[in-house]
Amino acid sequence: MELQRLGTELLEEASGRSHRTDAVLGRTGGPAGNARLTAWTGAILFVLFVAEVVTLLDVRGLISWHVALGVLLVPPALLKTATTGWRLLRYYTRGRPYVEAGPPILPLRLLGPLVVLTTLGLLGSGLVLIALGAQRSREDGVAGFSWVNIHQGFFILAGVALGLHFLARAVPAWMIIAGRRKESPGRPPRVPGGAGRLAVIALTLAVAGVTTALVLPAASSWQHEQFDGGFAHHHDEP
Repeated sequence: MELQRLGTELLEEASGRSHRTDAVLGRTGGPAGNARLTAWTGAILFVLFVAEVVTLLDVRGLISWHVALGVLLVPPALLKTATTGWRLLRYYTRGRPYVEAGPPILPLRLLGPLVVLTTLGLLGSGLVLIALGAQRSREDGVAGFSWVNIHQGFFILAGVALGLHFLARAVPAWMIIAGRRKESPGRPPRVPGGAGRLAVIALTLAVAGVTTALVLPAASSWQHEQFDGGFAHHHDEP
């Protein structure tokens, strides 16, 4: 019965039928403003992740794009971690509006840490690959695994976690972005702080762009590699 109840809650959440009362407060919008910032950041991450996966269709030919998109993902991923982390912090420190809104359903509370850890592990290991270069990334590693293996492992884990997260949160997030999510009975209220949220997103993307421009030249060694089944092989120039 308990599993059936959890399954019903998850289905209602994924379909957007469940209702969480996100209070609209202050100049930032309070919990409702936080939910909007999280939803918009998630949408940006989704687009970038899809583009990153597309580069895997020809990772050798699109290696520059693969690296650039991987670096671009880091600041938005950190922003989404911060917005969801802030909500959890305010809930567990008994911030009244966040307590009244309630926590995510149990399956999403269990999935959340896995999404964060695997995503940051994937992006972090990717940055390590750039820092070490192609050759050292296959030689250095942890517990007998090269950094290339570690990055590939995180890709699989993150793919599963993010896939489940997307199935559960895509519709509710879209309802928030489209202004169809009601924080109270009647018409959806206007949530203040829109300009501030837009500024935060714009700043995050600007930081992502500058970071990518600075980091991309360091990945030049990967442009001289041959790839076979996801593993890189050194290519000696004639």
